[in-house]
Amino acid sequence: MAISPPFAPSPPSPPQPGGAPQDGVLRHAHWWQRRWVRYGALITLLALSGLVILALVRQQTGTEGFLVGLGLAVLPVPLLIAAFRWLDRVEPGPWRNLVFAFAWGACAAALIAIVANSFATRWIATATADPSSADTLGATVIAPIVEESAKAAAVLLVFLFRRRDFTGIVDGVVVAGVTATGFAFTENILYLGTAFGTDQLTGDTGIASVTAATFFVRVVMSPFAHPLFTVLTGIGFGVAALSGDRQRVRRVLLPPAGLLLAMGMHALWNGSSTFGEFGFFAVYAAFMVPAFGLLTWLVVWTRQRELRTVREELPAYAAAGWLTPAEPFALGSMRARRLARDYADRHLGRPAARAVAQYEAYATSLAFLRHRGRRGRANADFLVRERELLNELWRRKDVARPALDHAARMTAPPARMPAPPWPVYGVYGYGQGPGQGQGQGQGYGQQIPGQVYGYGYGYPAQPYPASNPYRS
Repeated sequence: MAISPPFAPSPPSPPQPGGAPQDGVLRHAHWWQRRWVRYGALITLLALSGLVILALVRQQTGTEGFLVGLGLAVLPVPLLIAAFRWLDRVEPGPWRNLVFAFAWGACAAALIAIVANSFATRWIATATADPSSADTLGATVIAPIVEESAKAAAVLLVFLFRRRDFTGIVDGVVVAGVTATGFAFTENILYLGTAFGTDQLTGDTGIASVTAATFFVRVVMSPFAHPLFTVLTGIGFGVAALSGDRQRVRRVLLPPAGLLLAMGMHALWNGSSTFGEFGFFAVYAAFMVPAFGLLTWLVVWTRQRELRTVREELPAYAAAGWLTPAEPFALGSMRARRLARDYADRHLGRPAARAVAQYEAYATSLAFLRHRGRRGRANADFLVRERELLNELWRRKDVARPALDHAARMTAPPARMPAPPWPVYGVYGYGQGPGQGQGQGQGYGQQIPGQVYGYGYGYPAQPYPASNPYRS
């Protein structure tokens, strides 16, 4: 008999055919609230920004300089994108978020920076009648504020409108890093194209000294400079994403704090040329390299912690029957995940491998969701989101379970399934026959041949009964 936990809220009713809300009143969204209108407006904005920034850069560098700058600036982009995508392998976000972030950095943020920096520098030069000090002040004060704010706008937009894809520090790092990679790409075209034009004016042919020096400093030595600055903003948003609805102070203050740190490091980097002949190398060695190493360690450690969260949270769903006992172990290992995808690809084809990859992503999101719920940081849509994730897992279980079980046997097969370190009352359950739950769920919802699985999350209130067949 299914056990009904205390204080278990009733699950929301499924959506009605035709999009009618639960109260039976049909409401039509205004035209500007429709998804295709918002997507169209965003794409149009980015496209117009790209055309304008293309014209401005080409005007400053010339056609030949633009082409040379483009060819050299694109070299570090695949490496940086691959690095950020590697960091996001535990719970990979959708590609559309990364495409938006890169496009925003390369087009909108770069356009804002060029226009605002030029205007501010000219205004300071006119007000002070000192062009040299205006250039220094513009580089060390104006540029960091303008550029980091423009890049942070992309992180803010993803945080606000793609909240389900933005769940922690790694997500903030990835979105911020890809945005900054796009920004640095456009900026490098400008700097490298201008350097090439300078070489042409001196009579040199091909890629000469100024272009080579600019390439070495911007592409070889410091391709991570802009991503490093903006990642600090992303970390602020990432920590805010980990905060629950009741932790409003953290959610409000941490993103601006990260943005201020990004501006400060950017100002230090831009101002290094004013510290003497070896100021650049001193700042590079004393601040940039250690900061890059520290942030790399933080992100890798966070990724390992995410895998540990998967291993610790998913056994509750295995105890309720939603997962096999071996799945939490396989899903908590990147090697086992890869083996599962390879197994599905080898035996069932590429679509099956994609289904396994989707299963892994949904299971990871489910683990993170439950982790936030246990720590009192769940948002108001916890029940709806949990049901959605479990439904997505159920749809793919016939393909994913054999592959993950095989991967678990090939890596570290468990001798027996350990009991979760918390009660599982309220985890979704399914059972044999109507209303009979093997886990602690209420018989509600969709009938499956010979099975019924039910919804009903309850707040943990009591330990396992002694007769629980899933307690090892």
